[in-house]
Amino acid sequence: MSVEIGNSAVIFGCEGLVLSNEEAAFFAKVKPFGFILFARNIDTPEQVKKLTSDLRAAVGYDAPVLIDQEGGRVARMRPPHWRAWWPALDEVVKSSDPERSMYLRSRILSDELRAVGIDCNCAPVLDLVRPETHGVIANRCYSEAPEVAAKIGRQVAQGHLDGGVLPVAKHMPGHGRASVDSHKDLPRTDASQETLRKHDFAPFVALNDLPIAMSAHVVYEAFDDGPATTSKRMIGLIRDEIGFGGLLLSDDLSMEALSGTPATRATACVAAGIDVVLHCNGNLAEMIEVAAASGEMSAETNARARAAIAARYAPDGADIEAMIAEHRRLVPEVSDG
Repeated sequence: MSVEIGNSAVIFGCEGLVLSNEEAAFFAKVKPFGFILFARNIDTPEQVKKLTSDLRAAVGYDAPVLIDQEGGRVARMRPPHWRAWWPALDEVVKSSDPERSMYLRSRILSDELRAVGIDCNCAPVLDLVRPETHGVIANRCYSEAPEVAAKIGRQVAQGHLDGGVLPVAKHMPGHGRASVDSHKDLPRTDASQETLRKHDFAPFVALNDLPIAMSAHVVYEAFDDGPATTSKRMIGLIRDEIGFGGLLLSDDLSMEALSGTPATRATACVAAGIDVVLHCNGNLAEMIEVAAASGEMSAETNARARAAIAARYAPDGADIEAMIAEHRRLVPEVSDG
């Protein structure tokens, strides 16, 4: 039996804690592939559950609802209603068994997400931390070593999948050499092709079977002079060399690493080979432009989207309280204060 999905190659945010009538009407017309929530959309568990339900009701199908809930600094859901976590790199350092603790963390997080109707989390972060890595990325990484990042990333992804939440690998093909914040400027790296292939790209190759990934707004000068998100050369490399066959999302179009209007940014992403563009700021006027520029999914993108949705299965019924206790034995507990 075919599962209904949105046919527009977009994922949108919304403005506030409740879905407005104007937003609902727009989403019903456009039929986006999915939605993404930010801190501005989060208050209480009851409120978030109603919002995710209303988003799906507006479009009439079980659209994926995404969030960036890595734990640490990047956490849209916070105490007192949800658990606090160390930044990922801090946990890896503090844990007596990093692979196991990061699996447990992801499985526990997934339980919290599913409880409020969120079924897709933008993790694992497979970027490699380096001395020059900007602070916006650095402590979200797992390691400087490709093999370690890949092993921990695999556990993070599996913890999500076991909890019924789709993982989104980011930021493909690697954001660790960025020394500026891509929310504000366009990062560039002059690392050689050999270095990038051996190090930065390696964790993404190891996890190229994941259902969804997000691109990096980074210029890899050894390959192209444009950011990967809008570069046919880099998207081709992601497909052919990294071997990623899943659904490829852009990073947020609202970030200032990209130039031009939201519509021209969306057009450039789709032309480069991005499957679905991500527009996060909840600005309805911009969303109208982006939807028109992005258009409907191609047949190939539609097939990838359906394959990604098919990987979203029911939680495994794990004993969450036992997992919380085990995690506390492995990692010093973070205060909720």
